Amino acid sequence: MKIELSLSKLLHNNNFLELEDSDFYQTVALLHQALYEMGVEMSVDKVINAYVSSIHFSKNILLTDYLTAYYCITEISKSNLSNKLDINRTDFRNGGQSIKYHANSYEIVFYDKIKDLQQAKISGKRAEENENEIQLNVLDPLSNQKPLEVLRMEVRLNTRQKIRSVLKEICVKVEPTFNNLFSQNLSKKILLHYLNEVEAGYPPILRYQNNSPAKAFDELLIANPHLNPNQALKLLGLQRILNEIGTRGFRESIERFGTYYWYSLNKEMKQLKKIESKDIFSVLRDALNKFEPIKLLAKKEEMINNDKYE
Repeated sequence: MKIELSLSKLLHNNNFLELEDSDFYQTVALLHQALYEMGVEMSVDKVINAYVSSIHFSKNILLTDYLTAYYCITEISKSNLSNKLDINRTDFRNGGQSIKYHANSYEIVFYDKIKDLQQAKISGKRAEENENEIQLNVLDPLSNQKPLEVLRMEVRLNTRQKIRSVLKEICVKVEPTFNNLFSQNLSKKILLHYLNEVEAGYPPILRYQNNSPAKAFDELLIANPHLNPNQALKLLGLQRILNEIGTRGFRESIERFGTYYWYSLNKEMKQLKKIESKDIFSVLRDALNKFEPIKLLAKKEEMINNDKYE
């Protein structure tokens, strides 16, 4: 027998309110009851120790400091993952609402959680997430408050073999059972693991951002004394193109000249000094390291209280 469900929707009727480790036995009880009502007799122990063949690890990340989900997704889309992670398709869809890296046995997805729910109200086919019906009105209490920006990250492991492989990669020695995989700490480790992989594919030259080309030129040469002016100018030209069309677009535009040019440029970029900057990856990593569940009702009260003092 194969059971497929959203645990957060089972427990909360939406997946804005996220599960915590302390929710495990209540979730088991609800699942056991739902199976019983469907005429499926299964002991609680078998539910707890059932083997998992597919799982989506996810986190809703509340964005602050004027960051938007659109900006984060646009920057993430510039990452080059096709070789590093055996990605065979990248979907950048709905005008920058989501980015999906797809392989045969897994997917890495980032999407604008608020826009996705708004799209679902128009048509379920437009949304990244399926079965949104039960949570279509979950944001109504916040409709008159300040704009809410939530970026959702999901790592979808679609085979038991892939689950085992990822557990081995992050040095976690457990069987892929319901009990073992229902873990905030494990979810955090897996999401951080793939965020690191996405960041590793992000062109290093894009970290040198400055509205003034002259200042960017100076900054690049000062931080990287091994560069000569011609190399710096070439890399800054590359930066402007990558900012406009992303890595995939640039590679497609030079594909007719062979792969050498991209690999040569990539090699030069990897030699650049990594500057300390508060970029989107550090923001997302901070949120994942904290791994604090978004409490929608608490957020509502906080926003209302803040409005009182403005």
